[in-house]
Amino acid sequence: MVDKALAPAWRNDPATRKVMTALDAEAGKALFVGGCVRNTLFGIPITDVDIATLHPPKETMRLIEAAGMTAKATGLTHGTITAIANQKLFEITTLRRDVETDGRRAVVAYTQDWAEDAARRDFTINALFMDLDGRILDTVGGERDAREGRIRFIGEPAERIRQDVLRILRFFRFQAQYGRKPIDAEGFRACSTNSGLLKTLSGSRIQKEILKLLAAPGAGLVVDSMAESRILAPLFGTPLQIDALRRLIALEGKTPDPLRRLSILTIDLPQMIAQRLQMSNAQRKRLTQMAVDRIDLNADMRALRERLYRLGADRFTDAVFVSAALNGTKYKKTSPMLQLAREWTIPRLPVKGSDLLHLGLSPGEPLGLILDQIETRWIAADFQETRETCLAWAAELIQKERGK
Repeated sequence: MVDKALAPAWRNDPATRKVMTALDAEAGKALFVGGCVRNTLFGIPITDVDIATLHPPKETMRLIEAAGMTAKATGLTHGTITAIANQKLFEITTLRRDVETDGRRAVVAYTQDWAEDAARRDFTINALFMDLDGRILDTVGGERDAREGRIRFIGEPAERIRQDVLRILRFFRFQAQYGRKPIDAEGFRACSTNSGLLKTLSGSRIQKEILKLLAAPGAGLVVDSMAESRILAPLFGTPLQIDALRRLIALEGKTPDPLRRLSILTIDLPQMIAQRLQMSNAQRKRLTQMAVDRIDLNADMRALRERLYRLGADRFTDAVFVSAALNGTKYKKTSPMLQLAREWTIPRLPVKGSDLLHLGLSPGEPLGLILDQIETRWIAADFQETRETCLAWAAELIQKERGK
């Protein structure tokens, strides 16, 4: 144990203390593990509290329920249960060691050895345990790596990758998120050598890691390194817009949009990327739109309002970012456009089909065509004309249509 104790607020949460007390943490039967410990060392807010325990899964469930909490067998075959305390979820896993791996899932056996459990994890910074008093148990050198911002595989990197190929992407994602040192050379070589194995992964697993990577602070440099060594080739198989991605990252600043970043990186093949990464219909639609929507970055505000009206705020914003990144436009020029998208209330055409019917237009007459003509005039007037003017246009156009 390290003498210096850490005292994050999450550790003293009543629900957390209740779960740990039920597991007899005071006697060393349970420790915090993984992301909550790692993020505490990095000074980053945590989203989940994971716990490792010496208790077998069924005994863990019994202890949780005996303490008046709910226990769910969410991953019993892998030694994992979920405890619910004060409406908060806690994933609790019995210490394990790998018996057999196939590159995707491992067959495990339970163990009473904390070091053995740590040794089966992916990176040193993810294999740290913490007790209730904030003391850290480190059997792999992960605390020093965390404090220095170094991402290293545990043990032999190539072996770790063969156990689970997704670790290639996780290595780069963690480098982009937490890395403050240059990419670990040994890990990089192993990832590059084994990158062909990425095509064996399901699209959904790849999508999850890629989007997390692209949202990370160091995404630009890391993706650049991946592209140079052709690690991304098995995933995308298309020339990548690395320079445009760098420019987009600079334009977005502190509001990263990972799907937009993926779009700019693979701008020429949205349908192929959507299929390869098993994206939802909404994601596929947005990728396709970002591949074709463009904004004239030299347009005046009147023309921009028309474009915003036709695209809608979200789609217009995407088009501004993508167009600027592809053209190398600076943020100073795009800022008024983005402000317009945020602040301008997109107006609605003051008339609709029922108004034309009230003016005497028959259902069989070209209602849609006349509405389109009214809308064109209204837009040309910069959306300023009133309902009365639009109705007058409608009457005029109806008469003209009947006079043909």
